[in-house]
Amino acid sequence: MATELAAGVWRFELRGVSAYLVDDDVLTLVDAGTPWDEASIREGFADTSVEVADVERVLLTHYDLDHVGTLAALTPELDATVYAGAFDAAILRGERSPPLRNHKGAFQRLAGVFTTLPDLDVKAVADGERLGSFTAYHTPGHTPGHVAYVSETLGVALLGDLVSESDGDLDPSEWILSYDTGRVLESIRELADRAPPFEIAGVGHGDPITSGGSDALAALARRI
Repeated sequence: MATELAAGVWRFELRGVSAYLVDDDVLTLVDAGTPWDEASIREGFADTSVEVADVERVLLTHYDLDHVGTLAALTPELDATVYAGAFDAAILRGERSPPLRNHKGAFQRLAGVFTTLPDLDVKAVADGERLGSFTAYHTPGHTPGHVAYVSETLGVALLGDLVSESDGDLDPSEWILSYDTGRVLESIRELADRAPPFEIAGVGHGDPITSGGSDALAALARRI
C-alpha cells in the first residue's frame, strides 16, 4: 500500500519496514524492503500509477536484508543506478562481506543467505553529494556506510535506520541492531546540526513524521 505524504512523496508500508518513492528530478526509490516484499512494493507502484521501469535512481540508506531485499526481484524491469555509502555499496556489489567480528556484521552475514545481490550499477555516494534535490549525509553507526538523504526543496528527510519512530518521537538505533551505538548518537547530533529544516522525516521503522521532522530530530539530539 502506498500513502502520499506530500506532493510526489509516497511511503510504501511493507513487512515491518518502509520504503519511499519520490518524484524528484527523476523518479527515485528509497530503500527496497525485504526479499518477501515484492508483491507489496508492486502494489505500491500500482497505487501511485507509475511503473517499476520508470524508476531511474535508487537511494539506499544502508545495506540490510530489509532495505535491499527486493532489488534483485524487481530486475530486469528496474534498470536504475543504485547509490549507497561506500562500505555498504561494496557489500551490495559482492566485493566484501560484513565482518564477523561485529555482532551486527555477523547477523548480516547470516541474513545474506536470504539476500540476492541485484545485477544493477551500484555507486558509492559521498558525504555532501547532491542527487537530484537530495543531499547525502554520511551517518554511520547503524552500519558503517549508513546515509541519510535530505531534500530542502521537498522538505523531506529519509533517515533509514539511524532513528526509529515511536508515539510521534524519534529514538536512536538500538545496540542489537547497530555496529556502533556511540557512533549512532554522534551521527544524530551531526545531522541535526548540518541538515536544513524539513517537515517530513521518513524512517525505516515506525511511522513517518509528517510535520516538524527537523524539530523532532533536534529534540532527540538534545535528549541523547
